[in-house]
Amino acid sequence: MGTLAEELLAHRIGRPVTAGEIVVAPVDWVMAHDVTSPLAIEAFRQMDRPLWDPSRVVLMFDHVMPATTVAAAESHIAIRTFAEEFGVRHMYAEGICHQVMLDRGHIRPGTIVVGADSHSTTYGALACFGTGLGSTDIGVAMATGFTWFRVPETLRVELHGNLRPGVSAKDVALSVIRQIGADGANYLALEWGGEVVTNMSLDSRCTLANLSVDCGAKVGLIATDAVLRAACGDDIPDLQPRDPHYLRVIEVDVAAVEPQVSIPPAIDNVRDISDALGIALDEVFIGSCTNGRLEDMAMAAQILDGREVHPGTRTLVVPASRSIFLQALERGYVETITRSGATVVTAGCGPCLGRQSGVMGAGERVLSTSNRNYPGRMGSPDAEIYLASPAVAAASAIRGAIADPREFI
Repeated sequence: MGTLAEELLAHRIGRPVTAGEIVVAPVDWVMAHDVTSPLAIEAFRQMDRPLWDPSRVVLMFDHVMPATTVAAAESHIAIRTFAEEFGVRHMYAEGICHQVMLDRGHIRPGTIVVGADSHSTTYGALACFGTGLGSTDIGVAMATGFTWFRVPETLRVELHGNLRPGVSAKDVALSVIRQIGADGANYLALEWGGEVVTNMSLDSRCTLANLSVDCGAKVGLIATDAVLRAACGDDIPDLQPRDPHYLRVIEVDVAAVEPQVSIPPAIDNVRDISDALGIALDEVFIGSCTNGRLEDMAMAAQILDGREVHPGTRTLVVPASRSIFLQALERGYVETITRSGATVVTAGCGPCLGRQSGVMGAGERVLSTSNRNYPGRMGSPDAEIYLASPAVAAASAIRGAIADPREFI
């Protein structure tokens, strides 16, 4: 009996666990991408052991895909060579690793998935203990099928009320980070609940779980319910907090939350939209593992429909995966976005990490729907990165400056 993190680990390990306990747990999937795979492979080779289970290792090409430099191309070659040598069957180049893990059905409630990327917390939206590990630990998991955890204590976030028009899960998550700080949940489980979460789509839940790591959380978790049963089937385990002991409970009335903007140079430097209006922008980026899903494409298309982006603000829209791109294409979102003057880019990480498709120059400003805004994240350390929702981003693309989406909705 315990928090959702304790219940989930106990379900997978097969015995009760308590916060603070050190456990060795089996993993269901091990994932690494094109930037982190080389180090993980190196760590694995140093152990001189066979791959634990080639059918449970996933290798992704997303951060620099297609390759933009000779070094990136050679790194891709090394990853493909490793996959062929060890019989790795799951190797994808069809979008952001986290979304592809979801699209391909690798994420299931009640499982443990470790990824060589911090935003592996995204999987907690499906009641999966998803977390990011360093490449060395990923290499060990590749060899053994196990990893160790200190069972985290839990910070519970209760979301109540009704979201205002133009306010989304991104705004709610930023408002929580604003309240607790970028280190406010260090090595804690961030457990999201309340009637607002119950009524959220899976896309919105993924945004909450994704951003959990950006206030330090080890995992961001949401319990199983009707939404997950509809997505994953009726045979999923019933994972709920049962007589939990929380380190802290935060109550949030979402009706009081306005569109939020994170001001550089840190994600927890968050302001209401009214305090950021009119800041001129050189670029707008809609996408990333935080906000590149179909729901986000739909919001961008809704606001951009029949309008044009500002000629001085280059606007890039990047679907999170090939599947999302195809769905957006079928529903007309891609045409609407393209007709507005925005550029739709190949599914993947895009300009999020400053290696391709929209790198920022010195003195430029970008409004991004991503998750990190420290200096140098998207190119020059002298560029400024503002973080906001797809609705704010689309409105700002039209104005050429940070704008309130509610004037367009």
